[in-house]
Amino acid sequence: MRVDFDPAEMAPNEFYKLLTATVVPRPIAWVSTMSPDGTANLAPHSFFSIASVRPPVVLFSSVGRKDTLRNIEATGQFVVNFTPEELFEQINDTATDFPHGVSEFEAAAVESEPSLRVKPLRVAAAPVALECELHSTVRIGDGTVVFGRVLHAVVADGVLVEGHPEIDKLRPLSRLGKNEWGTVSGVRDLARIRHEDWQGPAADR
Repeated sequence: MRVDFDPAEMAPNEFYKLLTATVVPRPIAWVSTMSPDGTANLAPHSFFSIASVRPPVVLFSSVGRKDTLRNIEATGQFVVNFTPEELFEQINDTATDFPHGVSEFEAAAVESEPSLRVKPLRVAAAPVALECELHSTVRIGDGTVVFGRVLHAVVADGVLVEGHPEIDKLRPLSRLGKNEWGTVSGVRDLARIRHEDWQGPAADR
């Protein structure tokens, strides 16, 4: 038995709730930007992924025209800061709809540090930061997809094991439905099967 949902017959906000409860978990881009007048902005965006590896390009979608998007369009630069579990409350604080011109770094007491290749500040306590320049934007409905070419990445040595970031040290937060947030509670390791090693579908093995 299944229940049908037709987006054409539902209020946009109701279908948004359905989408964000089923497209889960969603990684969070904690995006820092700088306005043309020098105000540092910081906001979490949970529509976030990788677009390309060569060149390295990440993407996030801004629903509506917020300070993050306006700053990126004006300056062409931003930083994606990693969202670890221990910064849960501060990350949520920076999602507050502060008036234009207010710095979330200051309002939420988030410690910052200078970036190496771009003007927007990095979150000092974030274990990973990707410094990006704007590649392009695509407007789709009420959202704008922002593509950023990664110019520089910095990773805290405390989360590296033999030069590779380890999930149990990163402890990433993710967004779920409603007001729910996800944490890493268990990890399963399974390598992709090469065709020459194929032994039939999993259900038959």
